[in-house]
Amino acid sequence: MKVLAGDVGGTNARLALVEVADGRATIHANRTYPSNDFPGLAPIVRTFCDEVGAEPVRACFGVACPATDDECRAPNLKWTVDAKTLAADIGVAHATLINDFTAAGHGIALLGVQDVETLQEGEPKPRAPIALIGAGTGLGEGFLTWSGERYHVHPSEGGHGGFAPRGELQAAFYNSLEREHGRVSSERVLSGRGIVAIYRFLASSGVAPESATVRDAMEHEDPAAVITRHGLAGNDALCRKSLDLFIDALGAEAGDLALTVLARGGVYLGGGIAPRIVALLRQGGFVRAFRDKGRMSAYLARVPVHVILNTQVALLGAAAVAAALP
Repeated sequence: MKVLAGDVGGTNARLALVEVADGRATIHANRTYPSNDFPGLAPIVRTFCDEVGAEPVRACFGVACPATDDECRAPNLKWTVDAKTLAADIGVAHATLINDFTAAGHGIALLGVQDVETLQEGEPKPRAPIALIGAGTGLGEGFLTWSGERYHVHPSEGGHGGFAPRGELQAAFYNSLEREHGRVSSERVLSGRGIVAIYRFLASSGVAPESATVRDAMEHEDPAAVITRHGLAGNDALCRKSLDLFIDALGAEAGDLALTVLARGGVYLGGGIAPRIVALLRQGGFVRAFRDKGRMSAYLARVPVHVILNTQVALLGAAAVAAALP
């Protein structure tokens, strides 16, 4: 069955025709469109269908908007999407709208061995809950539970829970954020803007000297991308220390989520940042923070931890949801 799937963000909308059969998904045609070049989702869909000559009957779109709302008001989009009128608006008989991270949750079942990097083998327990966490523009969280013959995906806004600092340095960072913003959510730290905030805090604290080369690059490029690039290359101490703190905090947050849902089925790291820094995630700082839970450390050592390398996981998940529509 070929369905229309979409992964719609504030910057880009990715649409694809996807064939879903026997637990596998194959992308046959895909296009990427600048989201804000269009007045809404419907014109994007019509443009795609015209370009690829498609007349889909079923469609699902994962959109970067709060998982709790029926009407999607994405923070970085000029337009909204109303789930109740979606099918009529786009001219598709059966269509639905889900949160983008929920879409990623549905995509987990369609991932192959080549689509993930395992950080901790653990001792996976069949049909146990699975946790999903991913840092990017924001911090997404969700979980899956087994029911009947398959896993069901549960959306969450856990990324807006409070940030819990570890150690004196993170406590000082937390205090600086609290003075600036008031309440400090985990997303405030574990996101692209969080990487920038960490960098600026460490620079002001004198943890490492700031390079003029990095500072100049940050004025002309995405600052988080600059910090990540130099931190991975190992040619700037301040950038590397920024990523180290970020990884430690992400590991601790993932461990908290694993305890919350008892994720013996595994923890999957999605989002845009983890695949880019997988080389540093392999070095152990993430897993050490993930396990560092006092009396529950032995339990967390048995929880498998994987990084999702397939950047199309949300697209695949949306296709799976579309294929299941009546």
